Amino acid sequence: MTQANRVTVISVAYNSVEVLRPMLASLPDNVARVVVDNSPEKSTELVSLAQETGTQLISNATNNGFGAACNQGAEWAQTEFLFFLNPDASLLPDTVDRLLAAAQKYPQASAFLPRVENASGKPDIKRRSNLVARSEYMDRGWPEDGTEVRVASGAALFVRRSAFEKIGGFDPDIFLYHEDDDLTLRLIRDCGPIVFVTAAGVQHLGGESSARNAAIARLKAWHMGRSQVYTMAKHGRPLPFVRALVAAIGHVLLPVNWFSARKRAKRIGMLKGILSTRADGGAGFKEVQ
Repeated sequence: MTQANRVTVISVAYNSVEVLRPMLASLPDNVARVVVDNSPEKSTELVSLAQETGTQLISNATNNGFGAACNQGAEWAQTEFLFFLNPDASLLPDTVDRLLAAAQKYPQASAFLPRVENASGKPDIKRRSNLVARSEYMDRGWPEDGTEVRVASGAALFVRRSAFEKIGGFDPDIFLYHEDDDLTLRLIRDCGPIVFVTAAGVQHLGGESSARNAAIARLKAWHMGRSQVYTMAKHGRPLPFVRALVAAIGHVLLPVNWFSARKRAKRIGMLKGILSTRADGGAGFKEVQ
């Protein structure tokens, strides 16, 4: 069975055409790929890029969030494995083959976390989450090959489609942020462990999937605050609103915010997002601010 029969790469775009080009170029020719475009203004350049690279393009009139877009891509896919990959990430040589080999080696695993590195080659890995106890946080650096990880980033996550469908995919009520924490915890609970694969390399620029300005920072942080409260409550973490609020106030008061409009916007946006969950009782987590 060829890779095209086994793997679909799924990426969600939001004004991301510039970083999508190298990401798509890094994919093996015989791997299926789909980009779900949540951008408010549609790009003819993205349409051309999709045609040039044999990429299925799903263009949404309304931005329903990252997780919902990932679910759309997964619905289009017909392959055994789903590889969720941020538009600002690129695969290193043989990454897909290494992940397929790991899937054969660890048949009990529901998903696999490749070795993700930043532009400097340093580890870029999610070591902690608000949804797990501190005792479950991972040490700095990359885990040993074959380690079962507690949480994994959605920036690069290789998942058995059967497991993804069993848990219903990403929670569509999470618009942005913490949706990968929630997904991975449910995969582990209901389908099997997530295994780290050292030989499968991904380079992740980080923070380049959308524009970097104060308005975007405020919007994204607003959703981060709401998602933090929602997911902590969903997974039974104690005092989700109070804990999120105290941490956000502490960040707002940091002196570094005085020198950066973008940082101020981010801190205030997150605080407002947390407060909005109390104002509406937690309803409507998907709405766009």
